[in-house]
Amino acid sequence: MTGTRPTKTIDDVLTEARARLDRVDAAAVPAELAAGAVLVDIRPAAQRAEEGEASGALVIERNVLEWRCDPQSDARIDQAVDHDVRWIILCSQGYTSSLAAAALQDLGLHRATDVIGGFEALAPVLD
Repeated sequence: MTGTRPTKTIDDVLTEARARLDRVDAAAVPAELAAGAVLVDIRPAAQRAEEGEASGALVIERNVLEWRCDPQSDARIDQAVDHDVRWIILCSQGYTSSLAAAALQDLGLHRATDVIGGFEALAPVLD
């Protein structure tokens, strides 16, 4: 095969994902939570152990996020009551969380978003 195929880079995919999101500044997270948003920490256990826990966040590892948040899934969590839940996804620096929030939007969870700067930005706010 010698033909060239159009390609996207991960930066292209990230830019497209973020264009759909109403991303949340770390300082606004407490108000979002007070208004009923659900903060979901998708960092792996080793990363949480090294960096610290996000107080008030549900821990859902990335590989099962869609199944837990989809209100039509048999594996959904109690908070996944409908497609209007405000899911705020958190990773370490705000890259993986953008892709994850966009994946939730693909399921019709139109209010899903993430934290700008991830846990690194949010940790001082939660202290």
